Amino acid sequence: MEKKYDFKRGFFDGLPIGLAYLAVSFSFGIYAVQHGLPYWLATILSASNITSAGQFAGVTMMAELAAIVEIFFTVLVINARYFLMSLSLSQQLDEKTPAWKRLIMAYFITDEIFAVASMSRKNLNFKYFMGIAILPLLGWTFGTLLGGLINNALPASLQNALAIALYCMFIALIIPPARKSKGIVVSIAISVLITCIFYYTPYLKDYISSGIRVIIASIISAAITAWLFPIKTEDDENAKSEDKNNEEVEACNTK
Repeated sequence: MEKKYDFKRGFFDGLPIGLAYLAVSFSFGIYAVQHGLPYWLATILSASNITSAGQFAGVTMMAELAAIVEIFFTVLVINARYFLMSLSLSQQLDEKTPAWKRLIMAYFITDEIFAVASMSRKNLNFKYFMGIAILPLLGWTFGTLLGGLINNALPASLQNALAIALYCMFIALIIPPARKSKGIVVSIAISVLITCIFYYTPYLKDYISSGIRVIIASIISAAITAWLFPIKTEDDENAKSEDKNNEEVEACNTK
């Protein structure tokens, strides 16, 4: 029996993501309040963004009184992957899906929601996607609210422990694909190397802000990885196979 991709199925598929977001956003709520944002503003920030790393970076830079232009480009680079995810999912939608539904779906796209939605292949539709997205949105927003409200009630040791939750989540995200792709390993290594150079070089550390460092490390690592490990398309594979066949035919004719 063929599985029905409706709102109910999407709701249960998105349940694990919602629970995970509840825990991670709790630490963001604490982090935001500790850096000067009122809990209600942190909650609005989560409800209107759902970008995890982008939010942490944005709050950090606001606390450092970074320029608006710097914050803009830093968050743009960090969240640029969502452009590609949106384009990828749009290929799975029915051509008759109206633009307003596509825009709503684009707002909800995160790494985890994209991963689950992309597994539906040609069965992706608006109702199923919204079922996936609703609990992650609620979990991320409500977790931020809880973290912001009870920040002062938690001991410092627990606050520090929760502060590393986001980094643990990202480690969990990059390890599985890194084990399967040499390109991802190289990209991570280059990013770490560049970040260390900026951090441990006195002049660079003092005069180049954290946001600019993120932008430079991201662009350089992505450019080098794309150059060393280009993604082969189906046309490339067909052309390679055709060239191989031609070489075999020429070898036979020579004999």
